[in-house]
Amino acid sequence: MRKSWGLTKKIFSGEKTIESRWYMNRSLPWGHISSGDTVYFKDSGKSVTVSAIVDKVLQFENLRQKEVRELLSLYANGLGLSRKDVDSYYELFKNKKYCILVFLKTPKEVKPFNVDKSGFGAMSAWLTIDHLDDVAVGK
Repeated sequence: MRKSWGLTKKIFSGEKTIESRWYMNRSLPWGHISSGDTVYFKDSGKSVTVSAIVDKVLQFENLRQKEVRELLSLYANGLGLSRKDVDSYYELFKNKKYCILVFLKTPKEVKPFNVDKSGFGAMSAWLTIDHLDDVAVGK
């Protein structure tokens, strides 16, 4: 996550209860995340520091700009966005065709660890794994 956006802190504090992913094409975690899963978060270039449990997942496809604005407005509070932030996020996401909303519960701080992305691609923003030990370094 972009450190400058402060999203991991917002997740940990409970200010952000929904993680969103916006895509032009279906990408992970599309179809690979469900209620009860554990999600770990980190700022770009940093260690993992926060985890949360997935409460529910909503997936939207074939979005039009009007629907992108509606989703951002409807879920702004859970996304940790102020009303004034909605317009700037709309500009970032207005042409995206797919959206995943991951509702989070029970955020907690975890002992920091790094992630070995070998086999996933260095630019992978989301990894779906069966066992944390498959990627955790220094845990």
